[in-house]
Amino acid sequence: MHPYRSVLFVPGHKPAWARKALASGADAIVLDLEDSVPDDLKAESRDTVRATLAELRAEAPGAGLFVRPNALDTRLAGADLERVVGPELTGLFTPKIRDAADVLRWETLIDWFEARNGASGLEMIVPVETVEAIDNCGEIAGASPRVGAMIGPTSRHADIARAVGFRWSSEGSESLYLRSRVLLACRRHGLHALTGLWEDLGDLEGLRAFADYGLQLGFRGQIVIHPSHVPVVNEVFTPTDDEVAYHEELVAAVERAAADGHGAVRFRGQHIDLAHADKARHWLAHARMVRGAGA
Repeated sequence: MHPYRSVLFVPGHKPAWARKALASGADAIVLDLEDSVPDDLKAESRDTVRATLAELRAEAPGAGLFVRPNALDTRLAGADLERVVGPELTGLFTPKIRDAADVLRWETLIDWFEARNGASGLEMIVPVETVEAIDNCGEIAGASPRVGAMIGPTSRHADIARAVGFRWSSEGSESLYLRSRVLLACRRHGLHALTGLWEDLGDLEGLRAFADYGLQLGFRGQIVIHPSHVPVVNEVFTPTDDEVAYHEELVAAVERAAADGHGAVRFRGQHIDLAHADKARHWLAHARMVRGAGA
């Protein structure tokens, strides 16, 4: 999956908000048909989302455009996909997945409507919202090539907080274990690791600290629920010029040392060797993708 820095949610029945979301600079947008849409508006919201997808794709050909349908157990998911799957769609944000079997149930629906509606290559962003999903996150990550990203849960009030029963803190110690399990599952299966959302809309400094801690852990992007959060999250998850220069110089220093017959060298006061150079090359490959997309 593309290394999206910011994935911004928009209620599916509010197309004007979707246009604001696109203008915010978010790397990807999720048009929601699930929790943010009242029950009596769900059916008509499908048509609204379908029209909105076409408008957004015409305006931004390279944007990541996702839809969150209703969960499988609601028996609304098939009707959601029948209406919203089309060539404009990048993928689906698939809720309430508990195990690999749920992934395959979604995959079967996607296969059918993708072929029927002229779409192709749809990927899945999988939120980890249940205790079962935490237990099974490794098998979920590897269940289908359509799974492109997973989310380490952090929400203060949403499903995972209710399921686990933790008391939220801005430091995030209560969700560190949960996030770490998801992060390792992503690394094992080559998925894009996203950290969960920051729910305090006005606290941008808190958001910055939270996003930076997610980056420190190893996450490479974040779920966002307000356009004002997008610039902060994009900045945190975009490698800086100084960071790029550091890693390039490190690789060059190791390569010079290797050419002289040395496996290790002193670099800016630190011991570095071939393993450090391999890590730096990996980091630089990711950095070039992110910086190229954000330019």
